[in-house]
Amino acid sequence: MADGFDPIAYINEPRWSHSSLGLERIALLVDKLGHPERDLRFIHVAGTNGKGSTCAYISSILEHAGYRCGLFTSPYIERFEERIRVNGVDISLEELSRATLEVKAAACIVERELGEHPTEFELMCAVALLHFKAAACDVVVMEVGLGGRLDSTNVIEPDLCVISRIGLDHTSILGDTIEKIAAEKAGIIKSGVPVVSCVQVPEAMDVIVRKCAEMGCTLATFDMDETVDAGLDMDKGIRRFLFRDMDYETALLGSYQMMNAACAIVSARAISQSYRIDERAIYEGIRDARWPARFEIAHMRPLVVIDGAHNPYGANMLARSLADLSSAIGHDSDARIAFVVGVLADKDYEQIIMPVADLASSFYTYTPPNPRALSASDLASCIRDILDRGKSFQAGHQCRCDEDSTKIVACDSAEQAMKTALKEEGPEGIIVAFGTLYSISEIRSAL
Repeated sequence: MADGFDPIAYINEPRWSHSSLGLERIALLVDKLGHPERDLRFIHVAGTNGKGSTCAYISSILEHAGYRCGLFTSPYIERFEERIRVNGVDISLEELSRATLEVKAAACIVERELGEHPTEFELMCAVALLHFKAAACDVVVMEVGLGGRLDSTNVIEPDLCVISRIGLDHTSILGDTIEKIAAEKAGIIKSGVPVVSCVQVPEAMDVIVRKCAEMGCTLATFDMDETVDAGLDMDKGIRRFLFRDMDYETALLGSYQMMNAACAIVSARAISQSYRIDERAIYEGIRDARWPARFEIAHMRPLVVIDGAHNPYGANMLARSLADLSSAIGHDSDARIAFVVGVLADKDYEQIIMPVADLASSFYTYTPPNPRALSASDLASCIRDILDRGKSFQAGHQCRCDEDSTKIVACDSAEQAMKTALKEEGPEGIIVAFGTLYSISEIRSAL
């Protein structure tokens, strides 16, 4: 790193790490950097659930089509550099340092002119744009950080706008209704730029359709009913499925990944003429896409699944995928699962726990390493309350679980929670870690 400069420490400096929506700072920042985004082509992806996996699928397809593809995502799982990739390779510390020094100089000018320093995410966005330009990327897949309309990534002019599943999340910032959140997500839609969206709930779909009409955009949609699950092959570690009568396979095993893969397939076809993408590239891109901590089988004996579910919709999809997995491995449907779980206090954590309450033999709670974390003891109390009420979120019926026999253990850390679960559950157990992406590295270290 140049002269001992630490780019990660600089970007994460607490004095400007507070998340702040708005485009004025990022617009001036890229201007001071000579507008690197104007030399790049983009696919812009927003949504509440599945946008990271969708980005991974789209970038994999583009790589198989012969393009040098950049990928910008957040948050990172284990290494900060994961957020900026070119053809699957993380930005190096040296490259990160060079780009960050250039951004730092421009950010100082922005602070002088506006009286505000760019936020952490704005700095990251600018660093990514510089790196993708320096790496001579043919195209960049850019994931929205939060919302869309006022997100820092919305400084780009994309060739395609993609909107994955929309649900209630970040309601204190984006709004407390599906319509309000959909309006923020649809804020990435640009005049005349084609749009791809899964079929949303009516409140969200109406917002997207109106926005597309207003901006003169074509809209391609698809529905989950168009996918046919052909099942899990645990020996090969793949899920097979059909979409619009064509066969595909994916190494991302969650049942919800068929929706994300379908979104990528429709997206690729929407730009297939201008980007020269054939069906072979689409098939191979779906097959070879990788995205960690999304229903990832991290260990076999005991069976350990790591999933990034951190909102109610994600937790419901996790519960469905677990039922699917139990069937694939011939596991007794009445057998119970040990959950290692930590959540953020600003999430709807009761609704995150309820979908899996029926499945649980035990919960090992922990406090995530984040200022917004809910404490392990408070989460344990919440879980006990849910079990005492004896309600199932999914179907409104009584829980099969016995609140007196379901074990709840509050642990000091994610690593301790996983180690305790491994010891208590034994080699025949099933352990599922979920609730937040901020503790994945600790979970992995325990394995």
